Amino acid sequence: MNNQAQNLYLKTQVNTAHPGELTLMLFNGCIKFIKQAGECIQQKNYEGKNNNIKRAIDIIDELMITLKMEYEISQNLFSLYQFMKDRLIKANIKLEVENIQLVLEMMTELRDTWVQALKEVKSGNTQVTV
Repeated sequence: MNNQAQNLYLKTQVNTAHPGELTLMLFNGCIKFIKQAGECIQQKNYEGKNNNIKRAIDIIDELMITLKMEYEISQNLFSLYQFMKDRLIKANIKLEVENIQLVLEMMTELRDTWVQALKEVKSGNTQVTV
């Protein structure tokens, strides 16, 4: 029953979130799965590593398809996301914690930048379109 309540809460949170908040949820989820993949590599839990990397890549794919490609920043982000996916695939195949760490740092920086952009938009100082 507790799991059902949690799932209902998450579904409600997603359904009522502002688009910028949804993107933030994607960043946070991706970071969570990347961290878990790194922990799984260290614990030699290869199934867990694979599942978490696949989930992180699924989120990156979602971030990629939501970009508005008429903007230069979106084109740059697309390339960055593709690079991250490539690093995660390599980490998955070769058990490279370095690539996990690299993508984690990059995704965390993107998330932090997104948080700052959301604050700017909410304060009325700027408009963000990606």
